[in-house]
Amino acid sequence: MMENKGYLGEVEYDAQAKIFHGDVINTRDVITFQGTTVKEIEKAFKDSVDDYIDWCKEEGAEPEKPLYM
Repeated sequence: MMENKGYLGEVEYDAQAKIFHGDVINTRDVITFQGTTVKEIEKAFKDSVDDYIDWCKEEGAEPEKPLYM
């Protein structure tokens, strides 16, 4: 489990594809990320959360607040 700005990311490893993929699990909006190394998946998670927040601002929408589990 990873955390960034209150958003929680859950990661799985696909051995066949040799890739990590993850989802933000404490929001109804769909935020996904992927990488091939631990360093890449950590960066992709942070980048995805930041991209989501930036996209919401550009659209004039309030980013969905993370739900606390």
